Amino acid sequence: MAVETKFEKRLVAPFRFDNVGSFLRPKQLKEARFAFAKGNLSETELKKVEDECIVDLIQKQKEVGLQVITDGEFRRSWWHLDFMWGLNGVHKESIEQGYKFHHEETRAETARLTGKISGENHPFVKHFSFVQQYATEGVTARQTIPAPAQFLAELERAENIETTKALYPDVDELVEDIAKAYQTVIKDLYDAGCRNVQLDDCTWGMLVDENYWKARQDTATVKGVGELYLRVNNLAIENLPEDLIVTTHVCRGNYHSSWASSGGYDPISALLFAKENVSGYYLEFDTERAGDFAPLQDVSDNKLVVLGLFSSKTGELEDKETIKSRIKEATKYVDLNRLCISPQCGFASTEEGNILTEEQQWNKLRLIKEVADEIWG
Repeated sequence: MAVETKFEKRLVAPFRFDNVGSFLRPKQLKEARFAFAKGNLSETELKKVEDECIVDLIQKQKEVGLQVITDGEFRRSWWHLDFMWGLNGVHKESIEQGYKFHHEETRAETARLTGKISGENHPFVKHFSFVQQYATEGVTARQTIPAPAQFLAELERAENIETTKALYPDVDELVEDIAKAYQTVIKDLYDAGCRNVQLDDCTWGMLVDENYWKARQDTATVKGVGELYLRVNNLAIENLPEDLIVTTHVCRGNYHSSWASSGGYDPISALLFAKENVSGYYLEFDTERAGDFAPLQDVSDNKLVVLGLFSSKTGELEDKETIKSRIKEATKYVDLNRLCISPQCGFASTEEGNILTEEQQWNKLRLIKEVADEIWG
């Protein structure tokens, strides 16, 4: 049993028992969004349903013991594209092929440039303000957004690269404008009361996947692309207020309980873990696809690691003793006081959601809290 005085009490994110962000959309919300898409529900009526569902979700997050609340991404269709569509100079585009997952393919949509990028008047600021009013002492409102590197990667997709290069022939200018746009949004979120921003990032999971490199027919390298992604991420979060906690979630894809990439952190740990200027990393470790814990030795001493040891892709509950054993294994590389635990990803990175029930979702979180309490007190 943990000795209560041994461990530092977490007053800011990441917390010992934490969550990545998205939640399964309730039936009422799915029906409202479908009716809105068909033109049978007004925007005002849709917002009313969204508001009601988010208030209910926030109450459930508090009841399960989370110290951080989000809107569950209930106002979004995608974990990343909706944010990109909210930036100036970007629009929603339908394309021929969706993202390829293991045995699945997503809806075929992307974010494409129409002009120079900027971040003024982003709709997510109002979305955050709604959640912020329900923050209380000991409960922080968090805003999740796709990492700047994720946006850069979207703009450099084969379907978008021609338009991107027409507007930004110089990649350095593109990186600078992406970073400036993010700075604008993050500072507007801060002014709205936000003190915890999470950057969701699949780019690193892509870089460690052998199949990704087999598909590329150029001279790019993990180091070269990784340094570019590191640069845009760090530029976007430099010179921010000291009391704004910025963390990142590294993902290998999460769509309808499927996954997109595979590979351990070894090829990118010296860049990501040592040099990205975040306070903590939410990392997938729920399956062997994520590799072992050894790359954690590259995590800077001033950063925390949230071990995503629990799968959000299935309702089956993990074995407590197995989880505790894995946490002990991770302490070979990172001190227990710098560790936290969470699901490996959100429960619904897109509005389709993973294949489990809402009851299973909440039971999963209750289990994680039980394990956290037993270890850290």
